[in-house]
Amino acid sequence: MELPMFPLEWVLLPGEELSLRIFERRYTVLVGDLMHSGDPRFGVVLIARGREVGGGEQRNDIGAMAAITDCTELGGGRYALRCLTGERIRVSQWLPDDPYPRADIEVWRDEPGEPVSDRQFGELEERIVALHKRMAVARRRWVTAGRDAMLGGRRLRSLDPVQRLYSLACRVPMGEADRYAVLAAPSLSDRLTALYEAIETVSARVEFELPDNG
Repeated sequence: MELPMFPLEWVLLPGEELSLRIFERRYTVLVGDLMHSGDPRFGVVLIARGREVGGGEQRNDIGAMAAITDCTELGGGRYALRCLTGERIRVSQWLPDDPYPRADIEVWRDEPGEPVSDRQFGELEERIVALHKRMAVARRRWVTAGRDAMLGGRRLRSLDPVQRLYSLACRVPMGEADRYAVLAAPSLSDRLTALYEAIETVSARVEFELPDNG
């Protein structure tokens, strides 16, 4: 299917909310077309090289579908948007940027792989909690928060495994390269591995940057 595209300087995972202020001409046209078409969907992908403003950026091919949930006109051709990301997508072909980025895309559902058990989810939750506690102690801003308060408790456990893992990934303060690795992992088990690798990277950074807060 053909989809308008919005390249960004950060990675969005399925289920995340997105706020945008639109002022560049090509994207004001995009928003206008979406609002008049009755279909609020567009794609978001990470910029591999370049900036959001000005055009000419190089783009990654894995991203997420987003939908406008609220649109406010700010005057002067500017908009404030609230959006929600949904299914993961993969670009089959980039089309001419006329008048804004467009691509032929396919929804990319997880490929078959080893299932992730409740025990593995529980271990991952404990690892994320431990990471947040270490960060809080190291920065001397300890906040008392139980596991349910920090991770959403039963709400997370009620999700299907795919969204449950994305929800947990959203709670790890990782860089864009790690977020992209999580998003682009072919299967659920691959995503679990990528997320653990991201947690290790964050943990190492915490220990390196704050060595005397032990």
